Amino acid sequence: MSESNATAISDPVGYINHHLTNMSSGTLGEGSVIDFSVFHIDVFLVSLLLALGLGYLGWKVGKSLDADKPTGAQNVLEMLVEFVNQQIKDIFPTADKWVGPLALTIFSWVFLMNAMDLLPVDLVPSLVGGIASLFGADPHHVYFKVVPTTNLDTTFALALLVFGLIVFYNIKHKGVWGYTKMFLFHPFGKFLIPVNIIMTLIEEIAKPVSLGLRLFGNMFAGELLFLLIALLAFSVWTMPAQIALGTLWAIFHILVITLQAFIFMLLTIVYLGLASQSADEH
Repeated sequence: MSESNATAISDPVGYINHHLTNMSSGTLGEGSVIDFSVFHIDVFLVSLLLALGLGYLGWKVGKSLDADKPTGAQNVLEMLVEFVNQQIKDIFPTADKWVGPLALTIFSWVFLMNAMDLLPVDLVPSLVGGIASLFGADPHHVYFKVVPTTNLDTTFALALLVFGLIVFYNIKHKGVWGYTKMFLFHPFGKFLIPVNIIMTLIEEIAKPVSLGLRLFGNMFAGELLFLLIALLAFSVWTMPAQIALGTLWAIFHILVITLQAFIFMLLTIVYLGLASQSADEH
């Protein structure tokens, strides 16, 4: 029986809490939800490495494009580009040249961050703890969350980026006054301006909130279920059940991580398309 399994058996709550704790530069104060002095090192490192890997793959394939003898990676990327472009044509046919690369980046990066959930739950934390122990640190007090999208910082950062683009596209296509009029006169007309402002503010704020919470909620639930399945490994007799359940959930989770990346990308295109409508169309 491994040390991680022994820990899980003796203290399952502590085992789950350990896996759900970030490697951070500090700790949140008691009762705090937001603390800008706390920096999640693991979220930054994993997100950065995946982004660099994605950028390198795009550069590598782009440098060696061959229309006559395409490689497997080229075929996959071309299919992905065509798929994203088709979504844009169907939803936002007047999109400018930046929307396609943005949508492709969002889908690919979110998918890769989600896909980290398919790694064995003890693999990366054990490796990081082992490395830390070489420098005299207690591996039981070394934390590392490998799935960036199970952290609200990541999902809301992405959602706020999209929200900033929504505001930009609204001002670009409607003008400052046209965008302001949307708050003043939508949806009930000029005689209910205070109500219009409140309703439109709620409508606009709901966009990044729903984007961030939807992605976070689905990925956090998936990670928690993997941890619960890991708790089954308390003897050799339960290992077949753990392997079977883990395999089934991993297969289903592939659909979840892909669908969540697709939904985030699709809603980004939809929101930017709505923001690009004129004031009269809105």
